[in-house]
Amino acid sequence: MSKEERLQTDFRFEVKDGVGTLTFDRPDVLNALTFDVYAQLRDLFAGLASREDVRCVVLTGSGGAFCSGGDVHEIIGPLLERDMRAHLEFARMTGAVVRNIRQLDKPVIAAVNGTAAGAGAVIALAADLRIASVDASFAFLFTRVGLTGADMGAAYLLPRVVGMGRALELLLFGNKVGAAECERIGLVNHVVPADRLAATADEWARRLADGPTFALSMTKIMVGNELDMDLVSALEAEAQAQALLLMGDDHRRFYAAFREKRRPTFGGR
Repeated sequence: MSKEERLQTDFRFEVKDGVGTLTFDRPDVLNALTFDVYAQLRDLFAGLASREDVRCVVLTGSGGAFCSGGDVHEIIGPLLERDMRAHLEFARMTGAVVRNIRQLDKPVIAAVNGTAAGAGAVIALAADLRIASVDASFAFLFTRVGLTGADMGAAYLLPRVVGMGRALELLLFGNKVGAAECERIGLVNHVVPADRLAATADEWARRLADGPTFALSMTKIMVGNELDMDLVSALEAEAQAQALLLMGDDHRRFYAAFREKRRPTFGGR
């Protein structure tokens, strides 16, 4: 079953069989973001936490770009006319988009079909998994416009994905990095031909949506929580989490299927 939602949003959001696909949809401006789009993204990801019909999310773009970041004409110009409080409110709103993606207890896949620049690069970075078309590229170009590369969580997330040295190179220079190099340094998980991107993202999303969703949720939560833990604390946290999952219905479903020599059907409990 599929439904498309256009509830005063500047992107498309379609739900089909547990997979929610968000498509940035301003192709004439390389899917650049506006004040409204940032707010819509923030609110959508906050709301997805309580939606049982969405078990996995895919992010992608229409046309030849994933997302080129903030719209220069619709954001930078108006912002320069505002005071410091308004600038801080804006920066906090953009950060809330990344916060809500990372705190969502469901897998998020970025299917990067083209340019991912500025805020677009950070939104892709905030996803749990990244699949890139051979035509894709990343550019964390904040310093190239006179701003800090530490924006929307980039300085927190990027070193944890590619390491400190690579992260500083990407953030300080702001250079465009092609898909093959992104895969080499671990910024993307997989690079595929352009005509295979949507299908590959759907295959990954389908596997996650049909899987033991509570176990997947706990895995994402624990990986995030353990980023700043010491080993002893992490081991205890994992012991407690695993004890809960060992008592879960999906684990029992696995065991029953194993005994009956069939594939398990998980219920997300």
